[in-house]
Amino acid sequence: MQLIWLRSDLRVTDNSALSAACERGPTVAVWLASPGQWQAHDDAACKVDFWLRNLRQLRQSLEQLNIPLLVRKIDTWEQVPATLLDICRKHDIKAVHWNEEYGINEALRDDATRTQLEKAGMQAHSYLDQLFFRPGTILTRSGDYFQVFSQFKKVCLEHLHRSLPSLASRVKKQRPLDIASDPIPQHIEGFDKPPRTLSDQWPAGEDEAQTRLTRFVDETIDDYEQLRDLPAKPGTSQLSAYLAAGVISPRQCLHAALGSNRGEFDSGSRGVQTWINELIWREFYKHILTGYPQVSRHRAFRAQTEALPWRNAPDDLKAWQEGRTGFPIIDAAMRQLLHTGWMHNRLRMIVAMFLTKNLLIDWRLGERHFMRHLIDGDLAANNGGWQWSASTGTDSVPYFRIFNPISQSERFDPDGRFIRHWLPELKHLDEKNIHDPVKCSDLFANNAYHSPIVDLASSRQRALEAFKGLPRRQK
Repeated sequence: MQLIWLRSDLRVTDNSALSAACERGPTVAVWLASPGQWQAHDDAACKVDFWLRNLRQLRQSLEQLNIPLLVRKIDTWEQVPATLLDICRKHDIKAVHWNEEYGINEALRDDATRTQLEKAGMQAHSYLDQLFFRPGTILTRSGDYFQVFSQFKKVCLEHLHRSLPSLASRVKKQRPLDIASDPIPQHIEGFDKPPRTLSDQWPAGEDEAQTRLTRFVDETIDDYEQLRDLPAKPGTSQLSAYLAAGVISPRQCLHAALGSNRGEFDSGSRGVQTWINELIWREFYKHILTGYPQVSRHRAFRAQTEALPWRNAPDDLKAWQEGRTGFPIIDAAMRQLLHTGWMHNRLRMIVAMFLTKNLLIDWRLGERHFMRHLIDGDLAANNGGWQWSASTGTDSVPYFRIFNPISQSERFDPDGRFIRHWLPELKHLDEKNIHDPVKCSDLFANNAYHSPIVDLASSRQRALEAFKGLPRRQK
């Protein structure tokens, strides 16, 4: 008997570990709820709810294949080895299969599990699944992990040109086993159930993920290069939550994109090329987690930036979190996050740079707030994006490049459509004033909107001086 340990791979199709397990013999699946660990990782309640909803869909798919799904509740990952060992002994399991995950805690958990299983005479098999390339296989000529995305991307594309990662073999229906599936919890204590309005925006299941991918490739991907920066338009794939939970695989995304572009990476549709670029960014940040483990420990990638004089400004932080900064594009974006569990990628950069540069508040506080609210929260991508915006990370934006939220708003939401949707109190303003309502004195007299909490020019200068005061980077 084989055991497939499901983690962030909640799908039946193109699942490397599931396919491998089923090819070896009768298979049982298990999923572990670990609320203490999730809280330590700042996982959002809406993300936990999304996992549970997808698990219900997955259980149905597995039942059609006669694969029972067991559910066990533990507190932290320290209990994983003993829990899996108990299941193995109870059901006479010979081997456990899982898909690789990345990060320090994940690596420690998997190493401890492998050691315990092998010590007890069972086999442990792990598989590359959520990446195109295993970390450690894409390296510089000197054998180091890449620190610059453009160089990493070039090598990835060279490898992909030579050989595309193939999809895992289709799982066949097995003979029924005398093992009953466990019920999927409706709710996990410590994680409030999100409002129906939020969960309705993110229907569960592989069919939904595949429908979104097909619709994006058929209707939007060719214009993705232009549309992806406009938050008022449906110009992105809306697949990030499904990728983070493993309801769809990056291989499936890559094959679909290439299929719409005659198999070409660097010719044909500019939109396809740009979207594949985003898949490689996702890959890059997961390789960084392995190659530079300090980023999993809440440390800056660029060590010298640990000396930045971050401000202790709880009131400013709270105003930012609640969308009360007085800058419409910032406030609209933060409200989008609170109400939908998601934020448009261009806006993630704008609000992150505002917090870390204009407010000079530690990027770690922003990173944590995002993780506690994002349905697509992913350590690698979230940390990478925050450190890029804060100029503390790999391939980071130069510290002197500081987005002006007003000019960003004018450029990417020119008619104010996105702002009006999330800030109805500004609905009456014209296309010019809606980006900078401080010019409308009557607006503030009626307390219809918040006054700006910071002066953009002086706060920009403060950030520049803070970065200039850092010790020089070690070569």
